[in-house]
Amino acid sequence: MRHRSVTYQVRTAQAAGGVGDAAFNALADPTRRAVLDLLRAGTRPAGDIARAFTVSRPAISKHLSILRRAHLVEERRAGRHRLYQLNPEPLREVDTWLQQYREFWTASLNNLKAFVEAEYAKETTAQAHQKEPKESKKER
Repeated sequence: MRHRSVTYQVRTAQAAGGVGDAAFNALADPTRRAVLDLLRAGTRPAGDIARAFTVSRPAISKHLSILRRAHLVEERRAGRHRLYQLNPEPLREVDTWLQQYREFWTASLNNLKAFVEAEYAKETTAQAHQKEPKESKKER
């Protein structure tokens, strides 16, 4: 029997605009995010990518493989070299999926701001009213 929350999460991810778990799993690792940042500058050979990191070449090769399976990078061969370039399309899908959360938090924070400002206005008005009678008594 499958665990209900796992089933729910898988269905939710698939229903949410077709963004697969592979992109999120690939983006979860800081080294893979750093590889994507490196590839924003343009196509790079695997050796150059590996030299940019302190981890071993086989580890970088595995990271590149995961990024390739998630379609976040594209690989092409030029002679003996494997060249990698960023594929922004899955990132656009992730961004589209995240947009609903940006809208939620923007609205929530705006509501919170309005509430805090209203409460502050009430408090300052109440404090001003409390000071008025005391000042009036002193004047008499």
